[in-house]
Amino acid sequence: MVEIVEESSIARSPDAVWAVLADFGAIGRWAPNVEHSCLTTDQRDGVGAVRRVQVGRNALLERVVTWTPGRELAYTIDGLPSVVRSADNAWTLVGSGSSTTVTLTSRIDTGPRPPQQLVARIVGRALGRASREMLTGLRAHLGEAAR
Repeated sequence: MVEIVEESSIARSPDAVWAVLADFGAIGRWAPNVEHSCLTTDQRDGVGAVRRVQVGRNALLERVVTWTPGRELAYTIDGLPSVVRSADNAWTLVGSGSSTTVTLTSRIDTGPRPPQQLVARIVGRALGRASREMLTGLRAHLGEAAR
């Protein structure tokens, strides 16, 4: 398994950041690498909510597995190339005064063999770029200039 961690400090409260992340079906409004997003379940939030996101030619389904308001949102990602056994993202918020440290951790499992691990590192680099784009978009959406 490969893990990629990206982090950003945003001059907004955890509640303000959470409000954006918790609008689970609306990631397409602020993530520049997401062309379209929508919920595929009647459930709008919490564990079990599912959204469909269009990223380039890939249509992905993201299912919430952890929902701790103001602190953590994690979801599995389905629809990546078949060499990926599993993938997930976890957003973690830690407040300090009027700012929030936002950490986005991506995990990719392609299998234990060396060629599979090479694929995981390649996919991980792509997910790392996507994570940086999402963090930049989140900052911009919250009205903060990129650093």
